[in-house]
Amino acid sequence: MRQYSKFSDSNLLALLKQGDIIAFEELYERYWSKLYSAGYKRLRNREAAEEIVQDIFTSLWIKRASLVINSSFENYLYSCVKYKVFAAFQKESNRRAYEGYVVHLNKDVDNSTMEAIDWNELKRNVSTEVEKLPEKCRKVYELSRKEFRSNKEIAFSLGISEKTVENHLTRALRTLRINLKQVGTLLIAILLSSF
Repeated sequence: MRQYSKFSDSNLLALLKQGDIIAFEELYERYWSKLYSAGYKRLRNREAAEEIVQDIFTSLWIKRASLVINSSFENYLYSCVKYKVFAAFQKESNRRAYEGYVVHLNKDVDNSTMEAIDWNELKRNVSTEVEKLPEKCRKVYELSRKEFRSNKEIAFSLGISEKTVENHLTRALRTLRINLKQVGTLLIAILLSSF
């Protein structure tokens, strides 16, 4: 029987590429707490740090066959943590900006106008139109607008180029604007930024 704990990272990666679950588990055991500590040190949030590490290892397993690492495995993992931490900060920043915008909008807009609009119906219309998008296009749109991921992060997670992400996003937004043209321009902008 193999003694995986004695294998180098590169040996374990070679086995991982062949689908060896025990090699994956060894890498997981070897690096989970280190990556968690690195994420927690920056985020100061246990759940967020755990989620980042889980995302990294989930992606590692899913992309194991096509994985190309040009640095040491440890450096690769720490780069992934930095990238995910940056994305988490970006997502939180976008969420706060959006909440601030909605609060500002609610203060400045005549409430009688907002009450006349069935907000839930508008949201359903957007959701319906999003569901009609081609699968890849819809996935890119949802990662961008619902999870606030950057084009680079979307490209990484879907294994496509950033240019392809931009093309899908442009297509999705154009389609939604056309299909929702009966809704006012301001409302479309608000809805599409939050869906």
